[in-house]
Amino acid sequence: MAEITRAEVAHLARLARLALDDSELDRLASQLDVILGAVAKIGEVSDAEGVTPMTHAVPLENVMRPDVVVTSLPRDDVLAGAPAAEDGRFRVPRILDDET
Repeated sequence: MAEITRAEVAHLARLARLALDDSELDRLASQLDVILGAVAKIGEVSDAEGVTPMTHAVPLENVMRPDVVVTSLPRDDVLAGAPAAEDGRFRVPRILDDET
């Protein structure tokens, strides 16, 4: 792969409307070389043929238990442990005014 030149970085900076001084042009040219080299190395991988795409790195399994109908506690037993009950329901403090 050809090395990116200082002139190419200056041209890209002009297109992006960036004002870069000489030291920034030199620094960015070397950094862009490293980035483009890494991208080129990734492009060399040709082993992807026959590999199924994955959505997750590890297999996912459903961890929910099956629904089983069971009898619940009697209402009176449940309400006996409540701080306050009224008309067969839990009584809770009012948090909103009557104006809504």
